[in-house]
Amino acid sequence: MSDIKKEIESLYDELITLRRDFHMHPELGYEEYRTSQVVYDYLKELGLDVRKAAKTGVVGVLKGNVEGKTVLLRADMDALPQEEKTGVSYQSINKGIMHACGHDGHMAMLLIAAKILSKHKNSMKGNVKFVFQPNEEAAGALDMIHEGILEDPKVDAAFGLHLWTPIESGKIGLAGGPVMAATEEFEVSIIGKAGHTSAPHTAIDPVLAAASVVQGLQSIQTREIDPLLPITIMIGKIHGGSGRNIIADQVDIGGTIRFLFKNEKVEKDILLNKFERVIKGTCEAFGVQYYLKYIPSNPSLMNDERMMEYVSRGASETYGTDQNVIAYRCLAGEDFAEFTHRVPSAFYFIGTGSVDKNTHYPHHHPMFNIDEETLKYGVEMHVRTVLHFLND
Repeated sequence: MSDIKKEIESLYDELITLRRDFHMHPELGYEEYRTSQVVYDYLKELGLDVRKAAKTGVVGVLKGNVEGKTVLLRADMDALPQEEKTGVSYQSINKGIMHACGHDGHMAMLLIAAKILSKHKNSMKGNVKFVFQPNEEAAGALDMIHEGILEDPKVDAAFGLHLWTPIESGKIGLAGGPVMAATEEFEVSIIGKAGHTSAPHTAIDPVLAAASVVQGLQSIQTREIDPLLPITIMIGKIHGGSGRNIIADQVDIGGTIRFLFKNEKVEKDILLNKFERVIKGTCEAFGVQYYLKYIPSNPSLMNDERMMEYVSRGASETYGTDQNVIAYRCLAGEDFAEFTHRVPSAFYFIGTGSVDKNTHYPHHHPMFNIDEETLKYGVEMHVRTVLHFLND
């Protein structure tokens, strides 16, 4: 294959144009209608076998001239219900919706990688499956898997990446084993008895009980779990009451449990039993009822050691050094994890944080943006990991 860096440089303007177009037109999970059509048409123009899956998902298959293995590359497409405050010229035109997680860059990088690889399909051994996945923020990967994207042709390995502002531009995050957290989302309704605040003895106050539940849950991660094991129990929302002088009849709490456990299935069950025990015991003490619901989410993301070797080789060639690779793990959830539990996989982080370029804000922040110079690294990493895997 010719000089990959020169090919990427020749497509750099197109790379930025694609990213900014996606950024201006963000769409929520399973509503990525415009986005998926842009992706579909682009892949079709490249001559790939293209189909839609899981409502708004798109899968394009590039078949090499010689039979061989099949590798999957994935980009996520959905945006967030966030009002953008960056003020950039390509700011979101869809009110209350924003690409605040880098998915716009993920799509642009994978499309350009598909364009480069498609030019060389006659000298390529094996197949590349380009997966553009909807609804990553709410575990859309599993829906695509259920629709057979790991089959026909059968996928032998999968690679994914994430633009990551917590990592400085020019660096790359890579680690083995569990690298992103298993996530359990939950909703708890605490049900009391309404009344007047002047006569609290005639009512059953769910607000007081909810306050104790929130505090009690924190004791699990600090008193009942090995402090060397990463875990967070976080409350993201509390809704209850309608007036200052009214005792509410119900309080609704929502949040997440995130953890990195080696023996995930066994330890997860133990953790969830402790979680409900605290809720049940607290509610009994206050004389209120409760209803607990878990919302399906993703398991932990597991990196395969052999697949990491392909990423490491690609990173050394892409960046011209291996001194910029840092061992990185975090408790964010990522539904690429579903692929890692089914085929040998590797997922890594492309640093895109720069104070000078104002791209140091955390993900899901209204000021979130990426250092566009780092997009070319993602394209090259895609291309090199594919070639290393297929030619091995």
